[in-house]
Amino acid sequence: MINILIADNHPIVRLGIKEVLNTVADFEVLGDVSTTNELFEALKKKKPDIVILEMDIPEINGIATLRKMKKEYPDVKVLIYSGQSEDVYALSTIRAGAFGYLSKSADLDYIISAVKKVGQGKMFITNELAQRLAFDEGTQKQRRFFRKLSTREVEVLKLLASGKRNKDVAEGLNLNEKTVSTYKSRLMKKLNVDNLVDLLQQAKALELY
Repeated sequence: MINILIADNHPIVRLGIKEVLNTVADFEVLGDVSTTNELFEALKKKKPDIVILEMDIPEINGIATLRKMKKEYPDVKVLIYSGQSEDVYALSTIRAGAFGYLSKSADLDYIISAVKKVGQGKMFITNELAQRLAFDEGTQKQRRFFRKLSTREVEVLKLLASGKRNKDVAEGLNLNEKTVSTYKSRLMKKLNVDNLVDLLQQAKALELY
């Protein structure tokens, strides 16, 4: 039996995932939560094998939540389920410790196969994503730039792209402002730009908005 906890801030999504998972005899959905506070409260009481985690769950961003889970609940496997760009975020979340990444635009059957695979302790990404990660096409120049970025740099870029100031980014990621400025400089260098406007344009091209 694979015990599952769903963490997503959209009630319809949570209900839909439960309906799909409940069709499999070997799956048991222990519950669902809508925020990171609720998630960590639930983890104190329940013992899921897998958490299906939305990338943009409220309160703490998905990558920060993932890091905290890996530290406090290392035996719980995380499957990221997100409407964010698969090309951009899959690598970052897997680097941060996720066992898999599934786009909300994927076929419903993928949820079942993803949970089964992660439940066996194996990594899950779709075949389509695996091919895109393996082969850089000429039209995917921005994607190639992106793959040079660390997980933390992606977090900083996403917050900057959402309109946050350095101070807000620092508070959101528990960094000091000087460190955020350093990350911003690194991002400009890696993304081959020399000003904030162009940096945000790159973020838009990477679908971070």
